[in-house]
Amino acid sequence: MKLLNIIIFFCIFGCILWPSMQINLETYIVQVESPENKISTQSLSHDLESWYQSFLPNTISSTSSNEESRLIYSYHNVMKGFAARLSAEEVKEMEKKPGFVYAWPERILSLHTTHTPSFLGLQQNMGMWKDSNYGKGVIIGVLDSGIFPDHPSFSDKGMPPPPVKWKGKCESNFSTKCNNKLIGARTFPQANGSPIDDDGHGTHTASTAAGGFVEGANVYGNANGTAVGIAPLAHLAIYKICDSFGCSDSGILAAMDAAIDDGVDILSLSVGTSTSPFHNDPIALGAYSATQRGILVVCSAGNSGPSESSVLNEAPWILTVGASTLDRKIKATVQLGNKKVFEGESAFHPKAFSTKFFPLFDPALDGSEFDSSYCGTGTLTNPAIKGKIVLCMVGGGYSRIVKGQAVQDAGGVGMILINSIDDGFTTSADAHVLPAMDVTYDDGMKITEYMNSTKKSIARITLQGTIIGDKNAPIVAGFSSRGPSIATRGILKPDILGPGVNILAAWPTSVENNTNTKSTFNIISGTSMSCPHLSGVAALLKSAHPTWSPAAIKSAIMTTADTVNLANNPILDEMLRPASIFAIGAGHVNPSRANDPGLVYDTKFKDYLPYLCGLNYTNREVGNLLQRKVNCSEVKTIPEAQLNYPSFSITFGTHSQTYTRTATNVGEAKFSYNVEIVSPPGVSVTVKPSILKFSKLNQKRSYQVTFSRTANSSTSGVVQGFLKWTSNRHSVRNPIAVVLEETATLDF
Repeated sequence: MKLLNIIIFFCIFGCILWPSMQINLETYIVQVESPENKISTQSLSHDLESWYQSFLPNTISSTSSNEESRLIYSYHNVMKGFAARLSAEEVKEMEKKPGFVYAWPERILSLHTTHTPSFLGLQQNMGMWKDSNYGKGVIIGVLDSGIFPDHPSFSDKGMPPPPVKWKGKCESNFSTKCNNKLIGARTFPQANGSPIDDDGHGTHTASTAAGGFVEGANVYGNANGTAVGIAPLAHLAIYKICDSFGCSDSGILAAMDAAIDDGVDILSLSVGTSTSPFHNDPIALGAYSATQRGILVVCSAGNSGPSESSVLNEAPWILTVGASTLDRKIKATVQLGNKKVFEGESAFHPKAFSTKFFPLFDPALDGSEFDSSYCGTGTLTNPAIKGKIVLCMVGGGYSRIVKGQAVQDAGGVGMILINSIDDGFTTSADAHVLPAMDVTYDDGMKITEYMNSTKKSIARITLQGTIIGDKNAPIVAGFSSRGPSIATRGILKPDILGPGVNILAAWPTSVENNTNTKSTFNIISGTSMSCPHLSGVAALLKSAHPTWSPAAIKSAIMTTADTVNLANNPILDEMLRPASIFAIGAGHVNPSRANDPGLVYDTKFKDYLPYLCGLNYTNREVGNLLQRKVNCSEVKTIPEAQLNYPSFSITFGTHSQTYTRTATNVGEAKFSYNVEIVSPPGVSVTVKPSILKFSKLNQKRSYQVTFSRTANSSTSGVVQGFLKWTSNRHSVRNPIAVVLEETATLDF
């Protein structure tokens, strides 16, 4: 069978790695006396921040802002003190200062170097992990590039045998590699012969979803600690669908078909193709059958953001996942000769590294090669590059690592990668072959402007390592694909956000593949990485609630999602503006809240028939999905937005529209919910009834929502709001996206 024309591995081009430069630095928690005990009355007006800064060594507190960032946290209530990255020698100097009380190295209490479990509120022996028993008994099927079975993330220490329902297998040439963690491994198409991962992508995604606890995980010293997947006691079944030639639709369908028979509970696919009607989309086809058998299918949304209507894997029976940042950065800075400092990220980690200033070189000004500004292989031929830091634009068909190699081959001593304008403030971390860092487009233009303003432009790169504490997190990744959906405008996509930027997870030691590391862990970015996070969350929910349907699990995740960041402000996009609903969907996943959603929207599988007929598919096209003959003329069709979905996506001109939703009580037996409405600007939203009363578990209650344009409504555009059902214990949020238009259709 032919390969898909544009099947994409959703690992952002030039996948990313991160290490720390200052290996002698460690995070210390420093306790000090209250400032009033040690400073004059006149100085009491100074805030705690100034008091804390006074304890830092002069080389930190009095120099540029890139050094000041070593102060990670300032405590105001729990104690008087702060956390900072310091050397042992700096701590000894600090101890001599009046007001100093005590300092101790930070202890790693949470066993997660990927950091995402703790970022998502998962803590060992308590809460969601405890309630779900870490995903015990659930089988996650991962369709990807295979797996590196010898990795410690896939050890079966402490793992129970697979459930009796498991009917899968390990291929004969791989059977000795399987165990109670890795219970299945197959290749599609089988001509490739082995499920061994020769790319690294599949190993990374599998361990993100369900890798076991591995101590000492890091990439060149960064994020050092104990790595763990989201559902560490879940079983893994691997279906290799991609090789060096790509991913065939026949292989995808064959793998999904086999996984259904094998008895998986969750299917995780970090692949996709261009948007198409569901009856022509192999993933949508396979996912429909899987859903019918009670299997939740989780897919990546795509890496074509921030372009409008770039989201993929749009079927309503798929959980579609966009990507967000963490509150962790692996920081690097560049200081120019004019003393201006710009922050970026880098995973370069040499044994010895000079932080002195070097001249800058911009190959775009050289012009000797057509794509020299992209630092492509063989394009940097000017001997003047030797001994200089080279400016390189991201893109041009070259990976980030390849660009660095080209710079090194030309005699360069460092590289500054300048992102595209669409990347916004999203930066990437790579394990380069030479000192290099990634900066935003705006900062890159400022660096270029400085270079053009002087005949002797110089710069130095400083690599500062892992920094935790970004209160703006999570931020929507610039590459994360956006809605509205082309295939089904009446369904809000993506559904949810999950961590997908600079994610540390398992990596085959035999695979370098766009990295410069032999580490058993790697940091890469993409919606490929956010997808397995949600697959792991779904496994936890399936373990805690084994009777929940795929739609119920999906609803629980969506209606409990966070819509604010760590600073309690609205989630931002890559330009640090409030993110559009077509970027975040329902919001950012909150596993602990999803475990107790109160109400769920359990879409009836039979409702997909009137929904599909309402898309104006032919009888044959609908029959392709349902695998039976269909006559849509005999079916009472429904509009897309009438599907019992946990969100609303409405498009209208002047006429009001009314839709029904049915909520199922999965909280307490007797509970009442009151509706709260935040109408999108220019739209009136009314809900009847305004109170839902439940007297027993699993009881269903329906309500109607009417959308109307108001007199002061704008002529066109996208507006957003929500309705929320609240009890004294639960809050069930339904996001609302409305496209206002003057005519019946709007071309995205």
